[in-house]
Amino acid sequence: MNPRSVIDAVIETPIVTSFTRLGYEARKRLDRWSPLDSYDLSGRVMVLTGATSGIGHAAARQIATCEATLVIVGRDAARNQRAVDELIQATGNDRVTHVAADMGDLGAVRDLARHVLAEHDRLDVLIHNAGALTAQRHVTSDGIEATVASQVVGPFLLTTLLLDRLAASTPARVITMSSGGMYASALEVAHLEMSAAEYNGTAQYARAKRAQVTLNEMWAERFGDRGIHFHAVHPGWADTPGVDASLPTFSRLMGPLLRTPAQGADTMVWLAAADEPLQSNGRFWLDRRQRSIHKLPTTKRTDTPARRQQLWDRVTELIGGV
Repeated sequence: MNPRSVIDAVIETPIVTSFTRLGYEARKRLDRWSPLDSYDLSGRVMVLTGATSGIGHAAARQIATCEATLVIVGRDAARNQRAVDELIQATGNDRVTHVAADMGDLGAVRDLARHVLAEHDRLDVLIHNAGALTAQRHVTSDGIEATVASQVVGPFLLTTLLLDRLAASTPARVITMSSGGMYASALEVAHLEMSAAEYNGTAQYARAKRAQVTLNEMWAERFGDRGIHFHAVHPGWADTPGVDASLPTFSRLMGPLLRTPAQGADTMVWLAAADEPLQSNGRFWLDRRQRSIHKLPTTKRTDTPARRQQLWDRVTELIGGV
């Protein structure tokens, strides 16, 4: 192990140093990161969900700054348009548009895919960033628990519908924004959607995030040979409106140590822009380095080939015909 990897491992072990801005700043200096502004993304077409606030908005601004053609996706058309106007004004890039779609509504996801396919003859990067932790249990019109619908099933459907366009634009990338919360969760299939009696927003969010990183690996195994690179990313602990709303006590206690939205977005944008992620597939990243998807032996024991196949089959069943 080289000296930089040794130092990174020391930072990684205690969660507070790893996930906060302390880890971000240390690794940025340690690995001498290339500035994101140095990447020229002109000519590339990217779709980014959850782009109107927090990490998603910070990522959208950076991607637009790098001159990509960008489609942002959010649930509210008016809010989307305000974000588009702000991005164009801030970056001077007028190749930013939006589509209104709720990623938990499978009909809306199908409409989104049709729009992207009709408007763009190539798709270089698809970024799944939309998602929220909600205290109350909700079920979508498709009959799916809302967290699982928006963060697992909807993204799975969108990837499926755009797969051929991605394969025609190689090397292409599919990037999924996950969370450190998944480290505490086993891989669930039968109980992926928590019942009303057992529902806990934090636990449901963690189950969805665990499913995300598992499916990311499976996408790479099954379709990586088509020139599409699938990666998942953990942003660290960032100070965003979503964190303030869903975890107010955590946000208040950790305040000064939380990363900015731009710091939380850094690795996601880097995965979309840099050449290094094209040298691997199906990986999980934090601060521009590959990480294990397990920190606990209890979660690793549940991650069996049989249960993985059950997860893929279950999500395929939930999306129905495509």
